[in-house]
Amino acid sequence: MTVSSLTAGTSRRGTHLLSAVSVVVAAATVLVLGLCAPSLATAQDDPDRDLKVSQPDFTLITLPTTLRLPRYRSAFRVTHRFLRPLGAGDFSDLLSDFFGLDSGAQIGLEYRFGLMRGLQAGINRTSDKTIEFFSEYSLMQQQNNGMFGLAAIASIDGTNNFQNSYSPSLGVVLSRELGEHGALYFEPIWVNNSNPDPSELANDNDTVIYGLGARLRIRPTVYVVGEFLPRTGYRPGVNHGSFGIEKRAGGHVFQLNFSDSFATTMGQLARGGTNSDDWYLGFNITRKFF
Repeated sequence: MTVSSLTAGTSRRGTHLLSAVSVVVAAATVLVLGLCAPSLATAQDDPDRDLKVSQPDFTLITLPTTLRLPRYRSAFRVTHRFLRPLGAGDFSDLLSDFFGLDSGAQIGLEYRFGLMRGLQAGINRTSDKTIEFFSEYSLMQQQNNGMFGLAAIASIDGTNNFQNSYSPSLGVVLSRELGEHGALYFEPIWVNNSNPDPSELANDNDTVIYGLGARLRIRPTVYVVGEFLPRTGYRPGVNHGSFGIEKRAGGHVFQLNFSDSFATTMGQLARGGTNSDDWYLGFNITRKFF
């Protein structure tokens, strides 16, 4: 047998081996893609992961929206309210305190998770040691009926790290999207045990909040927001009111706001603000993880 015939045989065997390997790799690739295709298609076809420019966040300032959180996805929010009223003292005194930024603040940390399609739940803790557990279930989306979105909400918060003054609440969120220009909201919410000392007013231990809110898109990624919460039942202080401006940047929403209270949980909102002449600077930051 000559050298050339040995070389030719080796070359043919190498070619056959390479072809066999190629077939195996191709078959494995098709198998993997076939197994992964349903999950990939499900992730790509999930409408809850699409950007909603009319509702870019899960809250307005304190009130919830009807924005759905995708299943097994999450979001984190920081709320911050400076404690110095903007109207306290003269302008030079306010400027020396850098518009309240040098004063203390009430801070809240919130985390929410999508348990299933349309259902989300979360926890919020504020620096006055109030802890709130909350949930929201989407009952109807506007794109499905052409009229409005509807969600049911439930929560319970407790003071002193959830050891005292438990305030459960139930309500609904009704939204009307204005195309891609924003959305309007109406949110009737019942808050039980909103009075921390019911012995003072035996007939007023509950509060009904009638939340009114709006988010208007003034630039492609810039919005103005506002909310007002008139109440019936137990209603000390003043009705919570707040307005602000926000910027959407990728998965973040940065909001600068002004409020007449430090409230961010339902129990706190039921108890109202301090004084109609006292307004406080604050901000919210939301980060979506999807």
